[in-house]
Amino acid sequence: MRSTTVTEQPPTAEYRIEDLAHLSGATVRTIRAYQDRGLLPRPERRGRANVYGETHLARLRQIADLLDRGYTLASIKELLAAWDAGLDLGGVLGLVAEIDGPWTDEEASRISRPDLDTAFGGTSDEEAIAEAVELGVLERIPGKDDEFLVPSPQELAVAAELHSAGVPLLAISGHLRELRGQVEHIASRFLDFTTEHVFQPFLDHPPTDAEAAEAAALVRRLRPLAQQTIDAELARAMRTLATRYLRHHLSEALPAEAEPVARAGTAAKAVTKAEAAAKAEAVVAAPGPVMDPRTATGPTAAPEAVLLPAEAVQAVRALVGAENAAAFIAAAAHREVQARTMDALAADGGGTASACGSQATSTGGRRKAPAADEAAGADTTHTEHQAGNEP
Repeated sequence: MRSTTVTEQPPTAEYRIEDLAHLSGATVRTIRAYQDRGLLPRPERRGRANVYGETHLARLRQIADLLDRGYTLASIKELLAAWDAGLDLGGVLGLVAEIDGPWTDEEASRISRPDLDTAFGGTSDEEAIAEAVELGVLERIPGKDDEFLVPSPQELAVAAELHSAGVPLLAISGHLRELRGQVEHIASRFLDFTTEHVFQPFLDHPPTDAEAAEAAALVRRLRPLAQQTIDAELARAMRTLATRYLRHHLSEALPAEAEPVARAGTAAKAVTKAEAAAKAEAVVAAPGPVMDPRTATGPTAAPEAVLLPAEAVQAVRALVGAENAAAFIAAAAHREVQARTMDALAADGGGTASACGSQATSTGGRRKAPAADEAAGADTTHTEHQAGNEP
């Protein structure tokens, strides 16, 4: 009788969750979180205990390796699903690495708490720091309470510059929240657009290595387009809106006598810079007194100081430059005085009004003041008829 030797299979390793955590380097809490997110298979139930095996240990090591390579948990979940489906992950890993890679050349830096306080006026604001941490502008470093990681030094520098210009820290964080929502909407629209017109052929089936490599190359080509588009459109919008804002606020800031400053260039005859400068004999550079054009009746007339709002002077400087601000204000005031003198003459009743109205029409077509309109009354048609017959 022949004897048969039976080779016994080694028993499959089984672990409690504490043993699995020790072998994998993960914590019990992390293992349970991976299970909840679908990254790790559920354990086998044995009575009242959960039992894990080699599959769980291998999966935990895969996750740790991918995390070390910079993948997010969301990307890891997609990769592991493809892996479980039997796909070769070489091309897919390359595509995910390309997408998960940095979308800017900016490198993170660190800043100490004293340097941070100095950058923002030398005072410590715990509420503002908590806001910055929540927004991700600052990241706390474990074990170091006096140092922060700065993912975007440029963004922190912008915040410091705005604060030095007088913007409160909490107003800056509130503005960033609003801006971030708008930028995320733009990014989402760009992704929808490129997905529909570029990447859709790669997304309706698990991509092969060749397709994944082609898609990764497209990502590299298209990566800078979003930034370039935003830069160009932001420059265009700022140029258009800044001019509009300046004109609007300038017209509100200036007193009624200086309104023509806000609509310079729309009336009669342009004045050269040299001519304007010659008329601005006593206008000071700082926001404050300027010559009153009403006193400038001749070359020897003594200038009279007139106070202008600082906002108005600053707005004029922004419009024509600091070197031309004085000449611009003086020329605008002089032109307005002349226009109002003509309006007053036109408003004078009787034959004088008719004659002066004809002169005003023929010398530039400026509008009559409301008072002039009321005073002229029925003579307006007759006056315009006379002006129309002049060559």
